[in-house]
Amino acid sequence: MRIELQVIGASLRSIADEMGAALVRSAFSANIKERRDCSTALFDARGRMIAQAEHIPVHLGAMPDAVAAVREHDPGPDDVWILNDPFAGGTHLPDITLVTRTRTGFAVTRAHHADVGAVEPGSLPADSRTLDEEGVVIPPTRLDDAVLDDLVSKMRNPDERRGDLRAQLAAHALASRRIDELCARRGQAAVDAAMDELHDYSERLVRAAIARFPDGRYEASDLLEPAGGGELELRAAVTIEGDELEIDFAGTVPQHDGNLNCPLAVTRSACYFVVRCLADPELPASGGAFVPVRVRAPEGSLVNACRPAAVAAGNVETSSRIVDVVFAAFGRALPVPAQGQGTMNNLTLGNDRFTYYETVGGGQGACPDADGPSAVHVAMSNTLSTPAESLELAYPLRVERHGLRLGSGGKGAHRGGDGVVRDLRVLEDCRLSLVSERRARAPQGVDGGASGALGRNLLNGDELPAKVTRDVRAGDVIRVETPGGGGFGRVRTGH
Repeated sequence: MRIELQVIGASLRSIADEMGAALVRSAFSANIKERRDCSTALFDARGRMIAQAEHIPVHLGAMPDAVAAVREHDPGPDDVWILNDPFAGGTHLPDITLVTRTRTGFAVTRAHHADVGAVEPGSLPADSRTLDEEGVVIPPTRLDDAVLDDLVSKMRNPDERRGDLRAQLAAHALASRRIDELCARRGQAAVDAAMDELHDYSERLVRAAIARFPDGRYEASDLLEPAGGGELELRAAVTIEGDELEIDFAGTVPQHDGNLNCPLAVTRSACYFVVRCLADPELPASGGAFVPVRVRAPEGSLVNACRPAAVAAGNVETSSRIVDVVFAAFGRALPVPAQGQGTMNNLTLGNDRFTYYETVGGGQGACPDADGPSAVHVAMSNTLSTPAESLELAYPLRVERHGLRLGSGGKGAHRGGDGVVRDLRVLEDCRLSLVSERRARAPQGVDGGASGALGRNLLNGDELPAKVTRDVRAGDVIRVETPGGGGFGRVRTGH
């Protein structure tokens, strides 16, 4: 049975991986086919996540809420359900989720679409105040041709949106075939039993890891930089007791009149990511790993926002800061890395003819035994950079510089990773939105390590705020200098 379990487990993970490959290769938009801003997973009949592809952490940890929202509608075996509502299983509106039934449970895809009909092209405005300003809100809805046509008609570049949604549908068709084939080879009873055991196995491994952590309560706080200035404080307390732990965000500020608000599903996702990093990064990912972890957040707070709060930046920026503050709390009890760049450096450009979205990598924090890597997507993002050739072929943009921001990593016994300098020249009048963090408060070092450099945004050499939406003209150059990671340990002298 143990050998068969490993074989079935590997088969399920390979199906999730193949779903991701089919989605990426079939997609129309650069954000999915080049940056791979999408995720895939398989769930059992009880709505528990069993296997996932190693895609986007913020997507994957929040997917169980999407399946739970669809299960409330008793989906039929041939139904396709679509949603993006952050308060009904989604994360933020550009992340559109499809859920279908398989013989053994559910298949799920989630992909970031380059536009979903917001007031600004790209659907990631810097200054949104309510959810409706951020695009078309899709509650759990049965998808058919008429619904698909209606949805894409409300979005910019409807042909590209339709193509990306069809790519998601192709991934679901593949998942159904592969699950049927697996059940034919191994028997459905064996596959169902293996799913139960894989879920329980992940839970046992995480519980064993938590049991090795020192019991106690450990607290930390950190700050976000809202549009218009000021600060928003996040507070986290980690309580470890035996083989379970609780992460409590009591004391975090209330939701605000901006878009850094975070649905509880995203907050949980960030917490699960940290626990997995500390417990066993090589752990076969399944929902069982989440069972020993309780996440509490006051309703109506920044990290458990209520409708109609705007959430566009909560999914990308607040999630990154949640990772930072939870790592910092664990750092009172365990060795943890220095802070990484702590932002995704979101950049959107577009008009009625095109929409383009990207995030830009930066420096990762140094570890107790190694320097931090440079120019990587950190924490809740796991995307790639858009290749210059692909970007310039598809959009009226030119990449004029893309290189390391040398020296931006914090000094220490182990140095933080360096950030990135990226220059884009706009070749057509359009709108620009930048949503970024760590422009006022640098990524912190650990044990005497120096902080990483602050990030910067510039337009034709002039400083821009961390969060801004504005017009840009043909010939303008946008520069994003991303933060470096913090250093670990004091620099030794005399050696």
